[in-house]
Amino acid sequence: MLRTVQGCAKDLATGATTARALVEACLANIADPAGEGARAFISVSAEAALTAADAHDALRRAGRAPSPYAGIPFAVKDLYDVAGEISMAGSRALADAAPAKTHAPTIARMLAAGFIPLGRTNMTEFAYSGIGANPHYGTPLSPWDRASARIPGGSSSGSAVAVADGMAVVALGSDTGGSCRIPAALCGIVGYKPTASRIPLDGVVPLSGSLDSLGPIGASVSCCAIVDAILASQTPALPTPRPLAGMRLAIPREIMRDGMDATVAATFERAVAALAAQGARIVEVSFPPLHDIGPALSRGGFPGPESYDWHRDLLARQGHLYDPRVRSRIQAGATMTAADYVALTAARRRIVAAMDALTAPYDALLMPTCPIVPPRIAELAEDAEYHRLNGLLLRNPSIGNFLDRCSISLPCNTPGEAPVGLMLMGETGDDHVLFAVAAGIEAALAI
Repeated sequence: MLRTVQGCAKDLATGATTARALVEACLANIADPAGEGARAFISVSAEAALTAADAHDALRRAGRAPSPYAGIPFAVKDLYDVAGEISMAGSRALADAAPAKTHAPTIARMLAAGFIPLGRTNMTEFAYSGIGANPHYGTPLSPWDRASARIPGGSSSGSAVAVADGMAVVALGSDTGGSCRIPAALCGIVGYKPTASRIPLDGVVPLSGSLDSLGPIGASVSCCAIVDAILASQTPALPTPRPLAGMRLAIPREIMRDGMDATVAATFERAVAALAAQGARIVEVSFPPLHDIGPALSRGGFPGPESYDWHRDLLARQGHLYDPRVRSRIQAGATMTAADYVALTAARRRIVAAMDALTAPYDALLMPTCPIVPPRIAELAEDAEYHRLNGLLLRNPSIGNFLDRCSISLPCNTPGEAPVGLMLMGETGDDHVLFAVAAGIEAALAI
């Protein structure tokens, strides 16, 4: 059973555990030679984490803990600035960059609440893939069927594996097209994408300014709700689960269930039936604007040109150090014209407005996070199959980024089964509503 943020806070408050004990347990799991620590983390700050743990234990004994969560260890995706560290973004190309002078605001908020950083987690280079593979630092494995060496999902691969393997209680990720939700789904845990504007992107290596958002990965909906509130500089509170009786959920007829493998299809339908049996009003609804997203992206999406703008000078100097699969996608962004970019921006506004009108009657949209179970790493050897699988994994979650919605993935499989994520998509800005809905569904699926 994985530790939760709320469980750790309770144990710290009652003296059932200490910050040092929590940190030591995580560090032991990271260092386990039979585990994934060497691939899940790019760097580990063991000594600093233990020093911080002792300090927080002393503060708690003196009644001066900065928050109920002080002393809880967390992992940091390798694109967040931490003062004195280089934000490598899973690459080798930034090895000569200067260390960050200040913390990213999100890191500063986590530290102010007393969370203890354990180290920097592995990721797809520059966050540019939903696969989670990294040729520079290795690819951490999904916890499921580990003997078959399956992908963890990306781009927040190390963050998800760290939580799933007990190497951190919670972890920070980023989500531009599903990069918190995909690895959460493929690792059997919870990943959250907030409404992007709620959490500042300052001090984080960007992928696409139009789509980037920062979110948590944890063992439960409440874990994500607590950390999300801290990242947004709000007062954390456990979400009150919304009763399923009368809950209005819509399954889009378009796109979302295309190409599902048999395992995902069966697990998803079983979850839908379980929710309906407990009173949720679940309907299949056609949302025609979803069909307009593909044509809008036909001349390129936002990540290509926006990432190329950030990378162009670095590519000129260090392009030979990039993962070729990442480099080629960034370079392709140079071909998009200004007129195409303007047209895409206008199309996005129209589609968002049309979808907002259609989804207003529902508490959330319901769909599989990914239509397939984690593929084996060996399946990615050929570029064509790599790009096909990457597209499948990104397809459903990326719609939430395009629509600027809050969205969450939680596991709907039973223990021991292949991991399958159940994705909920809420309204823009209604993050608190989505957490309440997700908490209700999480409780219902646990029965």
